[in-house]
Amino acid sequence: MQTTMDAFNMTSINSTVLFKPFLSPVVDKTINVLMVIVLFITMISLGCTMEVSKIKGHIVKPKGVVIAVLAQYCVMPLTAFCLAKGFHLANMAAVVVLICGCCPGGTLSNILALAINGDMNLSIVMTSCSTLLALGMMPLLLYLYCQGFGDLQNAIPYVDITVSLAMILVPCGIGIFINHYRPQYSKIITKIGLTIMSISSVAIAVVATVAIRSAILVVMSPPLLATGAVMPFIGFTFGYVISSIFRLSQAERRTVAMETGCQNIQLCATILKLAFPPEVIGPLFLFPMVYISFQLLEAIALIIIYRCHQRLKKKGKDAYQPAMTDAGLKAFSEGTV
Repeated sequence: MQTTMDAFNMTSINSTVLFKPFLSPVVDKTINVLMVIVLFITMISLGCTMEVSKIKGHIVKPKGVVIAVLAQYCVMPLTAFCLAKGFHLANMAAVVVLICGCCPGGTLSNILALAINGDMNLSIVMTSCSTLLALGMMPLLLYLYCQGFGDLQNAIPYVDITVSLAMILVPCGIGIFINHYRPQYSKIITKIGLTIMSISSVAIAVVATVAIRSAILVVMSPPLLATGAVMPFIGFTFGYVISSIFRLSQAERRTVAMETGCQNIQLCATILKLAFPPEVIGPLFLFPMVYISFQLLEAIALIIIYRCHQRLKKKGKDAYQPAMTDAGLKAFSEGTV
């Protein structure tokens, strides 16, 4: 691991602008520890949503899962690459966007799929499969897309990222074990995990922002804000379009759309914070917070549009139902119609 980091540091010095230290060693260490603990709890709660029987069912009939996983690992990495190129992002900013785009889906997508009346079984299985496949897919995709940037071929700490991904499988396995042998605790652990994730994400963002102060402008630059806004929208849109092309059901289409646009932001932020030296990553490890803000806003907007459409559709059906007259009701009750 040290060799990888040394090579990365040499590459960074030659091709990447280094940031001045903006966090004290104590604050930096505290944030690192908190992020690892929160990620561990989050992945246990994710594991608690995984059911072996449901996974087996979708493996037997894998059409929906295959299409969903392809959408996840084709649309988002390609979108990240195109946006990084299109906005001419600096080397480190491009790396951050690529890592965000190559991350698997997260637990938030399950909640959003439920809110939009999606297929919950497909949502949970897709999150499970994308998380397990991330161990191989994420380093592979990062390697492939970094070839499109002249200075980034050796700038990704692949070993550290792979180790981080392998480590998340442990709490995931614990969650699956709990759900299989003690299913009565699964819902409680999932709720606790999501609550801790939400509160801690806000707390870490606030603490880091206060510590960073003016350096936060790096993350809030127009190109990165635009990237954070466009990425989830493209994910939602193309997820729905691709699943429609393959004629999945309406519920499955909505599910694939939510799963494609939603990334595991907690995992992304932890990898960025731990795999890169502070002077190299700087405040850019907060980019996932920008992404999740736009991701939530756009998902909520889509859910509201869907709910309004369903309500109008229901009102339209009710309006076209012919009202029965008193004579008709009497005839119906007597069985003559």
